[in-house]
Amino acid sequence: MQRVRGAEKSYVCPGCHQAVAPGTGHVVAWANDSIFGPEAALAERRHWHTACWERAR
Repeated sequence: MQRVRGAEKSYVCPGCHQAVAPGTGHVVAWANDSIFGPEAALAERRHWHTACWERAR
């Protein structure tokens, strides 16, 4: 998990299924491992609203 200040594109939050707007601070989360290797785990990362991430934890 990593907190980011913002991104240049929009993402869909898996917690609320709403857009994480460009430039919005949010959380990026990914698995530590994958049966297909660390690159595959990183490729499956998801962008969450910070509040959605906190609720899901």
